[in-house]
This record gives sequence, C-alpha cells and structure tokens, in this order.
Amino acid sequence: MISTQIIRRRIRSIEGTAKICKAMEMIATAKMRRAQEQAMAGRPYAEEIGKVVSDLAVEAQVGGKVHPLLQKREVQKVAIVHMTTDRGLCGGLNANQNRLLAGFILEQTVPVTLVTVGRKGRAFARRTQRDHRAEFTGISDRPSLLETLPLSRVVIDDYSNGEVDLVYLAYPRFVTTMIQRPVVEVLLPIEPALLPGAQVAEYIYEPDPGAVLGGLLPRYVEMKVYHAVLELVASEQSARMVAMRNASDNARELMEDLTLALNKVRQETITKEICDISGGAEALV
Repeated sequence: MISTQIIRRRIRSIEGTAKICKAMEMIATAKMRRAQEQAMAGRPYAEEIGKVVSDLAVEAQVGGKVHPLLQKREVQKVAIVHMTTDRGLCGGLNANQNRLLAGFILEQTVPVTLVTVGRKGRAFARRTQRDHRAEFTGISDRPSLLETLPLSRVVIDDYSNGEVDLVYLAYPRFVTTMIQRPVVEVLLPIEPALLPGAQVAEYIYEPDPGAVLGGLLPRYVEMKVYHAVLELVASEQSARMVAMRNASDNARELMEDLTLALNKVRQETITKEICDISGGAEALV
C-alpha cells in the first residue's frame, strides 16, 4: 500500500505545476488579445494591397520587361517558408504544421529547400535532413514589419536571381481562439486574381502603372510575410492559453483523485490501528 507521505509529496508537486500553468495561462491570455488585435488589424491592409496588385496585373511590363516577381518559369526547385514557434507548450500547433508540411513535401517532384521561422521549424528541417536555406528565430511577441524584412529579402532575392522557381508560405492561420488552421499558400510568383472589369477599382497611378507595379510588388511580398508572422503569433498565444488551461484543469482533477486516495489510505491506516488496539486489548483480558 502506498504511503501517505508519497501521496502528499505528489499533491504538493502537482499543486506547484498547476500554479505555474495558471500563471502561464494568464500571461498567454494577455498576449493573445494584443496578438489577435494586431493580426485582425493587418488583414484589411493585406486584402486591400492584394486588390491593388490585382488591378495592376495587366501592367506586367516594367521598364520594357516582365518584373522578376511576376516571371513564371519551369519549376526545377521549390522553396517553402515554414513558420513555427520558438517555444513549445502550445498544444499541437507545431505538430500540425510540421505534419502538413511533411505531407506537402512528399508530394513534390522537384528538390525542396526550407526557410524556417522559429526553433521548432528549424528542428523539423534538421530532423528530416532537408535542404535548409536560412533560419530566423527570436521573433518577438509584438513583431514589427522591420523584423520580417530580412526574411522577405531572402525570399525575394532567391526568386529574382532564379535560385528557386516557386515559393510557398506555410503558417498557422488564426481562425478562433480554439482553432488555428495550418495552411500552405503560393507566395511567388505573384499571381494576382484578375477581377472582372466591373469590379476593377478606378485608380490613378503616378508616374505610371508600370513604375507603381515595380515598387509595389516587393511591398506586397513583404506584407504577405509580415501578415503570416502576425497570424503565427496570434495562433501561438491562443494555442498556449488553451493548452495551459487544459493543463490546469487536469492538474486540479489529479489533485482531487490523489486527495481521495490519501483519505482512503488514512482511513485504512486508522482502521488497521483500531483493529490492532482491539486485538491487543482482547488478548490482555
């Protein structure tokens, strides 16, 4: 029979773990609100710049030639920007993202190189022994566009120089606090949707549509990458809050079970002692 001392030690240990999980849940809740607001605020801008690029799709000629970010080539090498978190304790967020990417890579018929964001993605690239172009870690909980510019520059330069022919963006898209959906989207070449003539906005471009397109396309890529990072941070904090809440609830349930087991052991001990005393008293009579 397990001793009461061992059970009490387990209860104290789980109680300390529950306090830590509760504190992490509260921190994640505060960060989650800010991250969600930032991600939601960035969506209208990302959608609007996409509409402008759509309207400029007919102006693919920049300086008498097609802009490098619009050039379509025969796919001989694929690059994937794989976005994960630096830290764990966020449920199955990273596992789901890695699982989706692993299946996506297996479907490719050409060599694949990875550009990873986050330590979990870096570990995935090393574990699967994939070609690793670059890695970015230490993204803050409140990222700015300036933090993501080096990542965008690597992608833009590699595609413009012809080192890769197709670039995908893999990140967890924030849906709700309980749902974060892993997605893989085409980043390059830019294929803006051609809207019907009745839906194309009436824009006035200065100095001319071609010059605007040449300056807008890199900004469009930078915004897509930045917005994906915002979605990643919002998903991370939401997943961590839910995971820590579940951990706290499980710890409380385990403490209740251990307390019940402690009471049973104490009751059995007391009953045994009473039986021993009664037996001894009868023997003395």
